[in-house]
Amino acid sequence: MHVNGFTYGPLTPLLAYFMSFLGSAIGLQSASRARVAVGPSRYRWLAMASLAIGGTAIWVMHFIAMLGFTVPGAEIRYDPLLTIVSLAVAVLIVAVGLSLAVARGGSAGSLLVGGLITGSGVAGMHYLGMAALHMAPSMHFDVKLVAASEVVAVGAATAALWFALHVRGLPATIGAAGIMGVAVTGMHYLGMTALHVTATAATDPSGWMPGMPVTSVAVSGGMSPSQLLTPLVVGISVTTTVMLLVVAMAPTERELHEERRAAQMSLALRSRR
Repeated sequence: MHVNGFTYGPLTPLLAYFMSFLGSAIGLQSASRARVAVGPSRYRWLAMASLAIGGTAIWVMHFIAMLGFTVPGAEIRYDPLLTIVSLAVAVLIVAVGLSLAVARGGSAGSLLVGGLITGSGVAGMHYLGMAALHMAPSMHFDVKLVAASEVVAVGAATAALWFALHVRGLPATIGAAGIMGVAVTGMHYLGMTALHVTATAATDPSGWMPGMPVTSVAVSGGMSPSQLLTPLVVGISVTTTVMLLVVAMAPTERELHEERRAAQMSLALRSRR
C-alpha cells in the first residue's frame, strides 16, 4: 500500500524542522550555562537542556512530522501510553548523554559513549513512537534503512553533545542548532522511508479479510492523531516557549563564569583574613 508522509505538503516537514531547530537552540544555550554552573543550578540547566532537546527537538519534531503521515484508506490511531513513554525515553536518554559528557569534561571517550547512548535513544524513541501507531494494514521495516537511521541518529547525537560542550555565542549556537535540526529531521524521514505497509495478511482480529476495503475496518483501541497528538504537541510547544523566555532572561555563560570567579576571589580574600 502507498504510504504518504507529506499529506499537507511541506507544512509538516518545515514545522517539524523549525521545532527541532528551536529545541536544539534552547538546549545548547541551557547546556552552555550548565558548563559553568555548580551544584543544583547545574542540574537544573541540564534538566532544561534535556527537555528542550529530547522533548522538543526530537519528540515534538517526530510527532509533528507524523501528523502528515497517512495511508490512503486506512484509519490511524495511537496508543496514548506508548506515545507518552516515547516522550519520557527521549528526555531521559538525552539527560544521560548530556550528564555523562558534562561530568567528564567532554573527553573523546565520553562524547563517543554519550553519543552512542543518546543516538540509540533517539532511534529507540522513533521506533517506539511507530510502535504506538495502530492501523489495520501490517507494518514492516527495511532492516538496512533502519540500520542507516540508527547510524545517522548516533552521529547526530554525538555532534549534539560536542556542540553542547564547545559552542559559544549566539551566532554559533544558531548555526549548530540548524545543523542539529537537519540531522534529527533527516533521521526521522530516513526511518519513515524504511516503513512499508501491506493489507495482504490473513484474517485480522477485527474481522478484516483479504480483498475487503481497509476503510471498512474499525481500528480498536488508541486515539486519533487530533485527539492525542495535538494537545501533547501544543503542551510541549508552550513549555518550549517558557524555556525560551527563561534562557533569554538568564545570565549568559560569560556572565555566570564572571560571577563564579568573583565569588571564588571573594572567598579567597575572606580565607586570608
